[in-house]
Amino acid sequence: MQISGAQMVIEALIAEGVDTVFGYPGGAIMNVYDEIYKQDKFQHILTRHEQAAVHAAEGYSKASGKVGVAMITSGPGFTNAVTGLADAYMDSIPLVVISGQVPMSLIGTDAFQEIDAVGISRSCTKHNYLVTDAADLPRILKEAFYIAASGRPGPVHVDIPKDVTAQIAEFDYSKPVHLETYKPHTKGNPRQIKKAIEAIANAKRPLFYLGGGVINANAAYEVRDLVHKTGIPAVETFMARGTLSYDDDLLVGMLGMHGSYAANMAASETDLIISLGARFDDRVTGKLSEFAKNAGVVHVDIDPASISKLVHADYPIVGDVKNVVNEMLAMVDKIDAGKYESWRETIHNFNELHPLTYHEDSDRLKPQWVIERVGQLIGDDANISTDVGQHQMWTAQFYPFTRPRQFISSGGLGTMGFGFPAAMGVKAADKERVSVNFTGDGSILMNCQELMTAVEKKLPVINIILNNNFLGMVRQWQTLFYDKRHSETDLSVQPDFVKLAEAFGGIGYRVRTKEEFDAALKDAVEKNVVAFIEVIVERFENVLPMVPAGGSLFNMMLLEKKESK
Repeated sequence: MQISGAQMVIEALIAEGVDTVFGYPGGAIMNVYDEIYKQDKFQHILTRHEQAAVHAAEGYSKASGKVGVAMITSGPGFTNAVTGLADAYMDSIPLVVISGQVPMSLIGTDAFQEIDAVGISRSCTKHNYLVTDAADLPRILKEAFYIAASGRPGPVHVDIPKDVTAQIAEFDYSKPVHLETYKPHTKGNPRQIKKAIEAIANAKRPLFYLGGGVINANAAYEVRDLVHKTGIPAVETFMARGTLSYDDDLLVGMLGMHGSYAANMAASETDLIISLGARFDDRVTGKLSEFAKNAGVVHVDIDPASISKLVHADYPIVGDVKNVVNEMLAMVDKIDAGKYESWRETIHNFNELHPLTYHEDSDRLKPQWVIERVGQLIGDDANISTDVGQHQMWTAQFYPFTRPRQFISSGGLGTMGFGFPAAMGVKAADKERVSVNFTGDGSILMNCQELMTAVEKKLPVINIILNNNFLGMVRQWQTLFYDKRHSETDLSVQPDFVKLAEAFGGIGYRVRTKEEFDAALKDAVEKNVVAFIEVIVERFENVLPMVPAGGSLFNMMLLEKKESK
C-alpha cells in the first residue's frame, strides 16, 4: 500500500507488536506524532524530558524482555536522549529510538534544531540509520528491531528527516531481514562445549560466574538447573542479580567491588571460572592480573568480541547462553556433584568469617535495614529499580531477589536519574507488581519532573529516598581516600520532598523510625499513587565490603567487627 513515511512508522510499530512508546514531540517528528494521534493500537506515554523517555523504555525492556521504543525530536530533543542511548548500549538493552531530523534540504546548513544525530549516536548504539527515502523505511525499521533484539542486544537509532516522513511510498513489511554482514552465532561449538564439561568434571574448585547476559538471554531458569545438577557454587555480577534466588544454598553472593567477602574469596581461590554471559568488567575483576589467577576460564558469550577481551579464555564458546547451557545440561551426568563438598564447605567458612551484614548502632535508620524491610514486606511482589550511588549497591547487596528481571538498574554507565523513569517503564510493562525505586537525595532530583508523567499516566511508582544529605558514594571515596575533604558533596540544602511530591499530585512521607517507615510503605502501596518516601538515614554509612579501585578482590575493606544485627 502507498502511505506516508510517518504512517509507515506507525504500521511498523504495530507489526512489531509494540504496545507502549515513550516520547516527547517536536517540530521534526510532528508528522509521526500526528499519526500517533490517529491510532489506537499502542499507548504513548509523554515523559517530561527526553532522557527520561529513553530510560523509561529501558525499564520497560528490562522488565518485559521486549524491545523498548522511544521517540524524540531533533536537536536538543536528541542530545537529551543520548545519555539513555549510552546507558542502554553499556547494559545491552534492546531499544529502537526514533528521532526526527530537519528536512533533507537543510541538513548541513546549521538549520534550526539541526544536529548530526547519526554522528553523535554512532559510538553509543549497536547500529544507526539516517533515512533518506521513505521507500527504505519498511526495511530499515524491520532491521532496527531485528538488530536490537538479536545477538548481543542493544539500542538502534533511526533518524528520519521531516520531509521523508511526508513522502509517499510503498509499504511492504513482509520481506524477511537479510543482512549479509550481520549473522549472530547462537549455537555453541559442540566440541568446545564438550571440552568445557570435561574441564568442569576435572576441576576441584569450580565456580559459576553469572553475568547480565544470562538475564538478557532469558536463560536464568536453565542456569539454575545447571547449577543445581552440578552442585557448583555460583557468584552473580551486579547485572545478574535474581538469576538465582537469594535463598539458594549454592548462591555465594554478588562479586566485585562491593561484592561479599565469600564471593570475592571464592573467585580468588577457584581453579576454574565458568563465565556465563559476563564480560569481566573492571568493577567485577578488580586488578586483572590478580583475578582468579590460578584458574582456568570457560567463557560463554553471544558476542565474539567479548571473548578473551580482558581475561584469556581457555575454553571459549561463542553462542547464546540459553542454547549453550541446554547443551551443557545434556552432558552433566559426567560431573560428580559430590566431589565439590569440601569446596562448598570452604566457601561456607568464608561467609561465616565475614558475613554480609551491618551494624545497627545509630540513632538514625540504617539504609540497609530499609532495603531489607521492603523485601520482608513486599518481596517477590515488587519489581526493584534503583538510581546510582550507595543506595544502588546496598540494594544489590541486601534485597532478597527471587527471580530474573526483578532488579532494574544502570550498570555500565552508572547513570544518576535512571531509576524513577525506569521504574515507570517497569510499571508500564508489569502492571500487577509494585514498582519500587530506591534512590538517593542526589539522584532523585535529576529526573524528578517525571512525577508529572507518573501522575498523568497513573504509574504508581514508590520512590524510597534514602536521604543522607550527601552525594553518598562520592562522599565515601572522599572520606576513605581524600582525607575527608568533602568537596561539593554536602547536600544539606534540599527541597521539602514531601511537598514536592504533593505539588505534582502525588503523595509524600517523611520517616525517621522503623514504625513510621512500615506505616508509610503500607499506605503508599494501598493508595496506589506515585509516592516519595523520604527516609532520614545515617549520614556517614559506608558501602562495605569495598575493593579499592585497581585493587585485588582478596584485599577488601571490611566492616569492623563488633556486635552486629
